[in-house]
Amino acid sequence: MLVLTRKKNESIHIGNNIKITILETVGDTVKIGIAAPKNIEIYRTELFQAIQAENQQAAASHKAKEMDFAKLFPPKE
Repeated sequence: MLVLTRKKNESIHIGNNIKITILETVGDTVKIGIAAPKNIEIYRTELFQAIQAENQQAAASHKAKEMDFAKLFPPKE
C-alpha cells in the first residue's frame, strides 16, 4: 500500500485519467473528490463488499439450480 500525505486542495493521480483531490478535512473525516472516466466503477468499501457477497450468493444459487437440472436430465453416454 502506498501511503501519501496531502493537504486540502492537493491531489494525486492514478494512471493518466484518475485524479483524487482532498476537498476538506474536519476532525477525523476527510472529504475527497474523484475525477475518473465514467466507465470506471467507484464504490465505498462497505458497498463493494455487499455487492461481492450478493454476487457470490447469486452464483451459488445458480450453480445449485444447474446441479438440480443435471440430476433431472443426466447426460447420455
